[in-house]
Amino acid sequence: MAEALWLTLRLAATTTVLLLIIATPLAWWLARSRRWWKEVVAAMTSLPIVLPPTVLGFYLLIALGPTSPLIRPLAGFGVRTLAFSFTGLVIGSTIYSLPFAVQPIRNAFAAIGDSALECAATLGARGGQTFTRVALPLARPGLVTAAILVFAHTIGEFGVVLMIGGNIPGATRTISILIFDQVEALDYAAANHTALLLLAICFAVLAALYGLRGRAAWNLWGWK
Repeated sequence: MAEALWLTLRLAATTTVLLLIIATPLAWWLARSRRWWKEVVAAMTSLPIVLPPTVLGFYLLIALGPTSPLIRPLAGFGVRTLAFSFTGLVIGSTIYSLPFAVQPIRNAFAAIGDSALECAATLGARGGQTFTRVALPLARPGLVTAAILVFAHTIGEFGVVLMIGGNIPGATRTISILIFDQVEALDYAAANHTALLLLAICFAVLAALYGLRGRAAWNLWGWK
């Protein structure tokens, strides 16, 4: 169980960091752009919410498999497939949790409005400075919310990680797959212990992260 738990936490942490890096500029563009097709991009990023995990997992399995045109160029570097590997799990989890990062960050950027950004521009701040020194600090509660949602969502993943990674001990067997294995083996006592441990961890993580989110909101308004 410890091996599956460590793998799950490592996957959740890696996915959260990657998505904060990827989703932040994307959410900024979605919040500020006036292109008519930005909502098409927004709809594409939201697809994992409505797609069944098995459908998304199936197409990711094909895309990461040895016959995929995305993987063939990597054959010269010794990479035949990314399916059934931790790297494949990270790619799948990043795509699957993308909307849970983009939407709260986009909402946070949209809530800033134009006045603060225009004020920064009149003081001589350029585009990059406005983003890093004004927009990001003001959007901090949205960034924390995104981290909460992505981390918790990744911990509970089942369908996508099973389709992409299978059930390889020490490599792709996450805690949710372990619980499934224990139930399938009719070992309900072990499944109960594993599920209770996962429940306690999820609650502790969410409580801690929501506490950080509350502190970020209070500090944003200068409250002590």
